[in-house]
Amino acid sequence: MQRFLRLSIPPWSNISRNYPRNCPRGFPSVQRGKCFRMATMDQSTMSGNKVRDLVKFLELVGNLKHLKRTGWLLRNVADCETVSAHMYRMSMVTFLLDGSEGLDRLKCMELALVHDLAECIVGDITPYCGVSREEKKRREMKAMEDITKMISPRGNRMMELFHEYEENTSPESKFIKDLDRLDMVLQAFEYEKRDNCVGKHKEFVDTVHGKSLHPLVGSLIDEIKAQREALMKDKEDRRSS
Repeated sequence: MQRFLRLSIPPWSNISRNYPRNCPRGFPSVQRGKCFRMATMDQSTMSGNKVRDLVKFLELVGNLKHLKRTGWLLRNVADCETVSAHMYRMSMVTFLLDGSEGLDRLKCMELALVHDLAECIVGDITPYCGVSREEKKRREMKAMEDITKMISPRGNRMMELFHEYEENTSPESKFIKDLDRLDMVLQAFEYEKRDNCVGKHKEFVDTVHGKSLHPLVGSLIDEIKAQREALMKDKEDRRSS
């Protein structure tokens, strides 16, 4: 007769008490269990209209997966990045923070994910699109209001972050502005290498010239520039030989 391994599985109540999936780490066990039950109840009692709004919100966010960044399109860059790809790499850079910078890493990650969210409705508006700075700000603010209403009250946090990014006064918002520049410089260099046209996207690299950047961002950009200059020199040497 085939023998089966007997597994000792704790009661579900113990699992929910000790291993809640919807609570921050570090909660005492009793509080974690309470948080788990509250989260479960909130999900089970959610109205049909609210669920439809959540799906609509996710579909809007999904637009960013397909929205090509305008700056590269205007310069006829083939297979250029999307807005969501841009925000994703910015978010990943926040993992490089080790705490010595005095920045709230979680807030930095949130800002990176929210800063271009309005573009899922208004598109990627650049200075070359014929839209004034004031009109761009108005459109994006209206878009964020419409987006965050769909997921109220959770959307309140997104709106707070968007305002913080636009005001650009907190250390975290300034850091994310610098990450925006870093990703642009790195992306320009990647396209130059991919398309064998090192030096072509100089205008993007030069946008950071003279800027006061966060030390981490500044060191990364310096390394990118050094690699880029080495490639240009190598190309020039091969051409003259």
